Amino acid sequence: MRMSKWKALLCLAAMLAVITGLFSGCQNAEEGESGDSGKTPVLTWWLIGSQPENLADGVEKINAYIEEKIGVRVNIKMASYSDWPDKINQLVNTGEKFDIMFTNETKYSRQVNQNAFADLTDLLASEAPALYKSIPQEVWEGAKINGRIYAVPTYKDSSLTQYWVFDDAYVQKYQINVAATKDFEALDKVFTTMKQGEGKSFYPLNLTQGDGFSGLLSDYDGLTLGLQPIGVRYDDANRRVVSVLEQEEVMDRLKMLHKWYGAGIINPDAPTQKDAVKGRAFFSAQGYPGAEVGWQVNEGVEKYDTVQVFGPLYTNGTIQGSLNAVSSNSSYKKEALKLLQLVNTDRKLRDMLAFGVEGTDFEYANSERTVVKRLTDTWQIGNYAIGSYFNLSTLSDAPADQWDQVKALNARAESSACLGFTPDIGDLSTELANCQQTWDKYRYELLTGASDPVKMVPQIVKELNQSGMDKIITAVQAQIDAYYQ
Repeated sequence: MRMSKWKALLCLAAMLAVITGLFSGCQNAEEGESGDSGKTPVLTWWLIGSQPENLADGVEKINAYIEEKIGVRVNIKMASYSDWPDKINQLVNTGEKFDIMFTNETKYSRQVNQNAFADLTDLLASEAPALYKSIPQEVWEGAKINGRIYAVPTYKDSSLTQYWVFDDAYVQKYQINVAATKDFEALDKVFTTMKQGEGKSFYPLNLTQGDGFSGLLSDYDGLTLGLQPIGVRYDDANRRVVSVLEQEEVMDRLKMLHKWYGAGIINPDAPTQKDAVKGRAFFSAQGYPGAEVGWQVNEGVEKYDTVQVFGPLYTNGTIQGSLNAVSSNSSYKKEALKLLQLVNTDRKLRDMLAFGVEGTDFEYANSERTVVKRLTDTWQIGNYAIGSYFNLSTLSDAPADQWDQVKALNARAESSACLGFTPDIGDLSTELANCQQTWDKYRYELLTGASDPVKMVPQIVKELNQSGMDKIITAVQAQIDAYYQ
């Protein structure tokens, strides 16, 4: 009898050990896939855009493909266009775990100075040689900070070209000469005609707080400072760092915006509106040949007409306009690079990320599977943030040689006078942060026309100088002078 009790206790202990082992195994499968050898690495990738309702379905299919290809899985997390600046700051400042993160020139150099990103310079050659080879050397140069690479640039329309985009229905109705509408004075006449014809509740220029009027300051190289009120005019051979808001042509544009706001041409909630409405009659956007096809789908507009109003122009900022960085705290730096290599070189994966679920969101329109017809407009991850355009299928309504045209656009781009120069902001972080905080107080209203620039610009400049703008200008000017001596 005594032996039976001992046997029972031993059996119970054995059962507990098995259950504990199973539970531990489940924990390991969840946690980590983040650390255990033998488990499939799951990489967290933060991207920008509107989260698709069927994101989980799309990611499941992406993972089935990439796990077989390179032995990793991905967890895509989305930040909306309006939430992205704050969310990315939060990720970096709190040390929240991620593996890959979309960033751009407004954040990149600061995040590098915060040691948020891994130095990829040496890893690229050993872990992602095909990725390194797929991107031109001048684009890699534009992504460097102090001679080192901390992010993979998105090779696309890497030079800046600004377009004004008109709904063709209004073009026809009001007989607008789109090709001749290339400055604010011509645009003023068009907007006034449209407003008079469509009535009080119609806004020819519908703006959001995040963008304001896109391209308003394009002719000033922001030097990757991420602070719009400071820059060098792209064609200034003297490379003079200036207070951008005080420049005559900028003030003229700001005055016109304010006029439009007062006339009801701009929506009255522009300074607080976070997300753009669909079906806009007009907007300004950075683009490339054939980009209007994607805009038509996303906006739900039958046809857009475009006119190129600026560029193409290469700056460090345009090249750094879309980057994917690997976290310095990632346990999977090599795997992250292999994933980015696949994204930038594999057409099937690139299409899945850009267009969604095949059969639901898109279908191929040719037997070669290089032309796509979109079936929905709900998969809206920011395509420009994902990877190269040159391994991406074209949309069925776009020119067949669209990506060749974009490469040609890059080839004829003019270079900013400061191309290749990236300022060292290590000793200016406090001033930059203070200036950004000051600028954030005013920029939504200023860049949407809600505030009078004649009154507000002097006040903004005064507060910016109190926050250290004059010190930043002096320091960066000294660096430029030394760099180009």
